[in-house]
Amino acid sequence: MPTHPSAAPVGGRTGGLLDRPYLILVLTVAFWGGNVVAGKAAVGHIDPYALMILRWTGAFLFVLPFALRYLRRDLPVLKANWWLLAIYGGLGFATFNMLVYIAAYFTSGVNNALDQVTVNIFVMGLNFLIFRTRVKLLQLVGVAISIMGVAVTATHGDLTRILALDINFGDLLVIIACFAYAIYSLLLRYRPPTHWLSFLTTTVAAAALASVLFQAFVGGGLASFIAAVPGITPLGWLIVAYTVLFPSLISQFFYVRGVELIGANRASLFINLIPFFGALGSVLILGERLEGFHFAAGGLIIIGIVLAEWSARRSA
Repeated sequence: MPTHPSAAPVGGRTGGLLDRPYLILVLTVAFWGGNVVAGKAAVGHIDPYALMILRWTGAFLFVLPFALRYLRRDLPVLKANWWLLAIYGGLGFATFNMLVYIAAYFTSGVNNALDQVTVNIFVMGLNFLIFRTRVKLLQLVGVAISIMGVAVTATHGDLTRILALDINFGDLLVIIACFAYAIYSLLLRYRPPTHWLSFLTTTVAAAALASVLFQAFVGGGLASFIAAVPGITPLGWLIVAYTVLFPSLISQFFYVRGVELIGANRASLFINLIPFFGALGSVLILGERLEGFHFAAGGLIIIGIVLAEWSARRSA
């Protein structure tokens, strides 16, 4: 998922890939959607807590050399706002992904992807409750339709299960993860003014530290991590490499460039494609089957998002 860093320039005109905003933004969300597929494929090949530690530690070590001069320049601001940066990394990166990876043991990749639409729903609701952001009637209708789609997904097409509070545990974990990410997204309005590489490096470092703490307190202890590493399969290591390079780093770079080229409002629309790519990858790569309720849920979610976004853009 995106970090939504500020659109600090990432380079001049190249005449190549980095000057094609729609292409790089589609690649961005495809890699983020691929994180859902990676989490599901990791089951049986790498422990989710080990994946978290290796992913964020690897991302930090990879990006650090490129960020050193910006870190030195931004050090006073970073020191003054260390607690906020720790929340960004611990909540938006570590907590969200930990819950999504654990959810993969209890629900399908398709469900995992579709459930992530709730990020937008929570952001809109919290914006209204906390910051009194005005919401149009058509936006509310769109949100209600999207919520219905998520409910269809979480109950596997049987909405009567809601009355019995019988919701799939994995889907519930994803919804909780999305609530955490929505809080992170709202807190980004207080993001300190730093270069995007400084922000990315410090928040990734915080995510790595939070991952170690999750392992220590709920993942069986650090000894369990040490014991789990030799058992990581070749596929498990490929998943680590993918999550380090693509959703953690390349997508962040591409997203910043996309915002620079076409603006945050237009670029943010592409984020709604993450569930699509996650579901598509789950079918094509993992061989999961699309059930009838997936089509119904997907249709409701798409209609709801289109209505909500169209209404929001009209009132902007």
